[in-house]
Amino acid sequence: MKKLKILMAASEVVPFAKSGGLADVAGALPKALRNLGHDVRVVMPRYYGIDKQKYQLKPLLGSLGVPMGIMGEEWAEVYEGVLPQSDVPVYFIEYERYFGREGLYDENGVAYSDNDNRFIFLSKAVMQLAKKLHFQPDILHANDWHTAILPLLLNTTYRSDPHFAQTASVLSIHNLQHQGEFYKGVMDVLDVGWEHFTVDELECYDRVNLLKGGIVHANAFNTVSKRYAQEIGTEAFGWGLEGVVLAHQAKLFGILNGVDYEEWSPAIDPFIIQHYDSGAMGGKALCKRALQERFGLPVRADVPLFGLVGRLAEQKGIGLLAEAVRGLLEMDIQIVLLGTGESWAEAFFSEIAGAYPSKFGCYIGYRNDLAHQIEAGSDFFLMPSLFEPCGLNQIYSLRYGTLPIVRATGGLDDTITNYQPHQGKGTGFKFYDSTADALYGTVKWAVETYYHDPKGVKQLIANAMAERFSWEESARGYEAMYAFSLRERFGSHPEVAR
Repeated sequence: MKKLKILMAASEVVPFAKSGGLADVAGALPKALRNLGHDVRVVMPRYYGIDKQKYQLKPLLGSLGVPMGIMGEEWAEVYEGVLPQSDVPVYFIEYERYFGREGLYDENGVAYSDNDNRFIFLSKAVMQLAKKLHFQPDILHANDWHTAILPLLLNTTYRSDPHFAQTASVLSIHNLQHQGEFYKGVMDVLDVGWEHFTVDELECYDRVNLLKGGIVHANAFNTVSKRYAQEIGTEAFGWGLEGVVLAHQAKLFGILNGVDYEEWSPAIDPFIIQHYDSGAMGGKALCKRALQERFGLPVRADVPLFGLVGRLAEQKGIGLLAEAVRGLLEMDIQIVLLGTGESWAEAFFSEIAGAYPSKFGCYIGYRNDLAHQIEAGSDFFLMPSLFEPCGLNQIYSLRYGTLPIVRATGGLDDTITNYQPHQGKGTGFKFYDSTADALYGTVKWAVETYYHDPKGVKQLIANAMAERFSWEESARGYEAMYAFSLRERFGSHPEVAR
């Protein structure tokens, strides 16, 4: 494939800003694409939590004019840095009015009232920045609702702009639940013409739906697992956009996220007390002991230890765990939990930790070092998600020999194979119904396997640790989508010659 010029826009990018999986992808995929020879540039906001000195950000000369429709032209500063351990440029859009705040999208759980203008501004700044840099992208890559208007802008405002004459667009959906729905008056800020406020484009129940517009106008779009690409065309997972997804499914791709094994590997992990790998597992027992000590649990090598790291949100199946947890703790097991989220969940699991101090450990908040230590020290990892576009912790768990217990949805179903005891196959334990009973029954199955089938557990761990989900493989999937998008836009086009 001819090497491409790719301009990727995202509202969050690791390590600069993160609230979820989008940031992980936006921080890792550009490096993988660069390793394949493509010229990739990334654009994101310069939130005021991003330290210019720490990341050695340098200002670009001259301000950037951003046309905001009825609001007139607004002016941004631009800073340039690189993704760590790479030469991939990252351009930071600085505008205090929109990005000089504590949070990315909200404060104390309350969304900013001007999120529509904030991210329309970001998306329009991306287009203007490409011209300022004299960078003519082959691919304009938008991510989630925050930058989903980029394909729309390419097809409207910039349709006749020679700078984008050879540009196709793609949209990656990391979570369809969040769609960017706003009051229809924002059409005057978008300034693409009210003729696009129709049920076939931007209109959704008399409001503007930015993600819907992105799906309609992108030359291709994808989700971050094959299973989730199928699920979003159903009423259960489509969040009202299933009809739009099905209408455009000919250009829909499912591309599984990769994992950065430079960060997530027990052989080199700087956060764990003892390194280990599939050929030398002794260090895992020491990691388990250290984890029990850290949470104040009895130090027992013989008890199965279950870990959970994640947002305490309904999507993650926290309600199922809350319903099942007292029954689970009647078994001879231990559970440690790291996370933050809905206030009821934080209070509930803190109470459980107080009621079962020898069986349940809880840390409300997030610590990266502790997340690594839970992956390394646990025997099993719980992910009872109601839906999961991709999921990464289950893949981390495989590498650490920590057997995942997952609900068979989205990327969890794609990445984990169910234990088949008589064949010695599988990499974890799966359940299908989104019920507390199903979660309880599967944990019980895992516990019985742990106590009564140690050979089976050893084989499962070996299978799990042999799995690999590399970003290079994911990047090849994105190459295929880019090629499709160029064909979709231009037909037989020199950019997609192989």
